[in-house]
Amino acid sequence: MDITMDISNIATPDYAEVDADERLGKVRSMFEDDERPKGIVVTEDGEYTGIVNQKQLIQSHVQDDAKVRGLVRSAPKVKRTDDVREVARVLVESGAKIAPVFEGEALWGIVSEVAILEAVLDNLDTLDVSDIYTAEVVTVTEDTQVGRCINMLRENSISRLPVVDGDGQLSGMVTTHDIADFAVRDMERQQKGDRSGDIDRVLDIPAYDIMSSPVATTTAGASVKAAVKQMLDNNYAGLVVTPEDNDSLVAGVVTKTDVLRALTYTEEDHMDVQITNIKLLDTLTREEIREEIQATADKYQEMQVQHAHVRFHKHKEKLRGTPLIQSQVRLRTNKGQVAGSGEGYGADMAFNVALDKLERRVLELKGVRADEEYRGQLLRKLGEL
Repeated sequence: MDITMDISNIATPDYAEVDADERLGKVRSMFEDDERPKGIVVTEDGEYTGIVNQKQLIQSHVQDDAKVRGLVRSAPKVKRTDDVREVARVLVESGAKIAPVFEGEALWGIVSEVAILEAVLDNLDTLDVSDIYTAEVVTVTEDTQVGRCINMLRENSISRLPVVDGDGQLSGMVTTHDIADFAVRDMERQQKGDRSGDIDRVLDIPAYDIMSSPVATTTAGASVKAAVKQMLDNNYAGLVVTPEDNDSLVAGVVTKTDVLRALTYTEEDHMDVQITNIKLLDTLTREEIREEIQATADKYQEMQVQHAHVRFHKHKEKLRGTPLIQSQVRLRTNKGQVAGSGEGYGADMAFNVALDKLERRVLELKGVRADEEYRGQLLRKLGEL
């Protein structure tokens, strides 16, 4: 996929902005608008201080009267002349949906993942969904309570959960937007005097009551261009990937973030490594992570790693000041996708546990393939008798 362009014509000076002293209630209402901004720029005395996004609002129990400054998060700053591949990388690694664009020292505007995808759409017909989708999917059942859904979204750093019925058939989707919309409607009922909608009742509601249905789907054989066009045309953040012969089974998920990640793939001699929440790295470096993964892959000569995605997630628990970190390592190889995850105090320990789990998984898959080859040889011999 040959994409060479900077973001000078992709970024825009039009963006949503609030002061750091603005009430969170106003920000929540801004996310209800039809345009649904993915992030809002926060300023103080006219100077850029950060962004606030909808996912933060969902994860926060802060009241509407609180000020925005309590939820401000940093976002990667980019220049108007930066290459689109590099901007895509920093968006993915920071987990942000928008990035502030600077011209010199001044904030010029923003660039969003949507704007980037629209700009590169015609270049995406060389990839299939099978090249970029996530095969390991976290799902919930129709009777999973909203409180549990929120925890699963947090624990896995994701924004959507496919919902399956008692037979394992796809029946809906619960997203951070669904939960936010429901919570806002519930708060409005409370303000009008209907006290039946307290927070405990909301958390106990089953996913079935707030999920979106039917669910937008695609297949692994579809082109990424077609999948992205479907997402852009319908304002979807992702699609459920289903088997070609059954659109009710969950085979994976493909999101706009997966597509952005694919934009960072290169033809360099060493493997591409994407790191989400790179700020959590302590003693580790990107190069050390790449070398560790490469060393693991080199043990299995038949497995060629095309891309590696390493994700870190910080928990509140600490040990002598060091936070508990969850790490997930996912490899895209010529033998398919393989992943391992683990936890530890500090990114270094968490990554090593995840890498160990990954190596065990590779050995398991190698054993399965060996068994299948032996079975095939045996059947061929029996057929010759």
